[in-house]
Amino acid sequence: MVSGGRPDGAGRASPMVSSPLTPPAAVARRGRGGGGGGGGGSPPPPLAPLNGSGRRAGAAGGSESGSCDWASSDESVGEGGAAPSGSPSMASSDVPAVFRAEAASRYALFPIRHQALWDMYKKHQASFWTVEEVDLSGDLRDWEKLDAGERHFITHVLAFFAASDGIVLENLLTRFAADVELPEARAFYAFQGAMENVHSETYALLIDTYVKEPAERTRLLSAIDTVPCVARKASWAVRWIASDAPFAARLVAFAAVEGVFFSGSFCALFWLRKRGLMPGLTFSNELIARDEGLHCDFACLLYAMLPEPLPRAEVVAIVRDAVACEQAFVCDALPVGLIGMNTALMSTYIEFVADRLLQALGYAKEFGATNPFEWMELISMQGKTNFFEKRVGEYQKAGVTGDRADHVFTLDADF
Repeated sequence: MVSGGRPDGAGRASPMVSSPLTPPAAVARRGRGGGGGGGGGSPPPPLAPLNGSGRRAGAAGGSESGSCDWASSDESVGEGGAAPSGSPSMASSDVPAVFRAEAASRYALFPIRHQALWDMYKKHQASFWTVEEVDLSGDLRDWEKLDAGERHFITHVLAFFAASDGIVLENLLTRFAADVELPEARAFYAFQGAMENVHSETYALLIDTYVKEPAERTRLLSAIDTVPCVARKASWAVRWIASDAPFAARLVAFAAVEGVFFSGSFCALFWLRKRGLMPGLTFSNELIARDEGLHCDFACLLYAMLPEPLPRAEVVAIVRDAVACEQAFVCDALPVGLIGMNTALMSTYIEFVADRLLQALGYAKEFGATNPFEWMELISMQGKTNFFEKRVGEYQKAGVTGDRADHVFTLDADF
C-alpha cells in the first residue's frame, strides 16, 4: 500500500479529494459531453506532508486552475460533489464494452483476438531485466565528485522514483486490471506490475548505496510523507487511483504520470550520462526509461480503442495539471542552476514531452515547445554501448519477439 492513504476494509486507498483543475467527481457528472478548461497558471507552492488520514496538515479551501495543489478539504470538490469513493472491487460501470465484451469466456489466452495488445506484452517480456544486472561498483567514486547542489537534485529525483512505481502498481492492481478484462491487456498489466517492482527495488538500492547517513536515507525512502515536492506529485497520482472519474480520464491521467511526471526526472539522470558520470545509475535509468515508455505507449494504445475519446479541452486540462506539478517539482528539487541544466530549460523540456503525449493520444500540441536538450534525443536512439563492457539498454531476450518460423533451425538458410 502506498503512503498517503490508509487501507480500508477492501484493502484499497481511502478516498482522496479531487483535482482543482478538473475534479474527477465533476468529470463523472459531466460524462463525455462536457468540456474542461485548459487550465494554466504558475506552479503551486509546496504542500504540507500528508498526515495519517491522507489529508494535508493545515490545508483548507480550494485551489486555482492550473495548480496541482488539489488536496484540501471535502468542500473543495464543489457544490453537489463528493470525494471519490475509492477503487471498486470490479470494473467501473463507465468502462466501454470494447474492454469487457469477451471476458466471461476468455480464460484461455488463445486464440489471440487483440494482436496489437499482445504484441506490446511480448515486447515488454523481451526486455525483462533484474536489478542484479546493474553494476554500481564505480558509482560511489563519481558520487564524491558531485557538488552539494547536484547531490540534492539527484537524491530528490531518486526519492520520487522510489515511491512512484509503487503508486503505479497500486493503480494497476486496484483499478486498471479490474477495468480492462481483455486477457491480452491483463497479460501486459501483470508483466508491467512485475517490472514496477524491479524499478522500486532498483531505486531503493540506489538510495541505500549513495546515501550513507541513516536519517537522511530514511527521509528519502519515505519522501511521500517527508519531502513536500515529492508529496505533491505522489498525491496527484494517488487521488486519480481513488477517483470516480470516467475510465478515459483516468487512463489519460496515468499516461501523464508515466509520461510527463517521469520526464523531468529521467532527463536529470540522462544529464549525468551525458557527463560520463555514475554508469550504474544511468544504465538503470536507461532500462527503466525504456520500460516506462512502453507503459505510456500501452496507455495510448488502449486510449485509441475508446469508442468516444474525451474532448480535447478535458485531456489538455489533465495534462496541464501534470505539467504544473512536474515543473513545481523541478523548481524545488533544482534550487540552483547547474552546468547545462536549469529550471527554465527543464520546464521547457517538460512541455515538449507533454506535447508529444498529446499527439500520441490523438490531439494537437498545446505548448508548442521545442526540445532544449539535444542530448535527450539519445533516449529514442538505439544504444551504442560496447556489449562486452555492459549490457545495452536495447538488449532483448532471445526468441521472445518475432514469428515462430524465425526461431526454427535449418540447414538451407542463406548466410
